[in-house]
Amino acid sequence: MVPVQFITHQTDKISYEESALLALSGGCRWIQLRMKGASDAEVEPIARRLLARCREEGAVFVVDDRVELVKAIEADGVHLGRGDMPVAEARRVLGEGFIIGGTANTIDDIRRLHRESADYIGCGPFRYTETKANLAPLLGIEGYRAIVAQMYQEGISLPLCAIGGIQREDVPELLATGVNAIAVSGAVLKAPSPRQAMADLINMA
Repeated sequence: MVPVQFITHQTDKISYEESALLALSGGCRWIQLRMKGASDAEVEPIARRLLARCREEGAVFVVDDRVELVKAIEADGVHLGRGDMPVAEARRVLGEGFIIGGTANTIDDIRRLHRESADYIGCGPFRYTETKANLAPLLGIEGYRAIVAQMYQEGISLPLCAIGGIQREDVPELLATGVNAIAVSGAVLKAPSPRQAMADLINMA
């Protein structure tokens, strides 16, 4: 089974909350609630409902950016982008009992996140994606190969999750670079059956 993080998104037919529930029903056990531009007041009730559902399903539930909200509702953790609160500061706020993921585009980003005690790295983007604004430079397969090789050389063993425009057919080649997991959103939500698309991703050899 492939470790897959689903990052919530909304379409004209599917809400943020519904997108997470579809992913869970397809077997995903790692959900990131990302609602850029929404207020904490808008996010909190959705986060609480999804946290409860993830607990029922045995899934890990992290929230994008909102460190104080994560602490208040006792989610499993937080994912921090490059413009969000620094990982080291989030660790001081949350302590050791929470998962903290960080976004990286370069080996320098990864070195910094390693120093700051991140638990995993969301590394990308692999290719262009419509689900995120202000994309960093695209990595492609060769970019991941180079980063994984450099991490190995420097003894950095943080789990690396590839992200950004990933489709089902990309997964074998991505995993062959040495990344540990993949993150998806559009590949699932744009499929004729999001539930089946998630199940197919997770069950790839």
